[in-house]
Amino acid sequence: MLDTSRDQTPVAPVAPVPAEEPRGCLFALSQPPLMIFLTVVGALLLLAAVHDLFLL
Repeated sequence: MLDTSRDQTPVAPVAPVPAEEPRGCLFALSQPPLMIFLTVVGALLLLAAVHDLFLL
């Protein structure tokens, strides 16, 4: 039999690739376009509420 154990070169261990962390709701709320949209919608709702309460 042929002994091949001497012919193999040692291989350095490969570090595991870190998995990407899941992004949750707070990440979505930190996006500027979403916050601008929510601000505009909130302002329109507030304007409609003030109109209904004080002008009608």
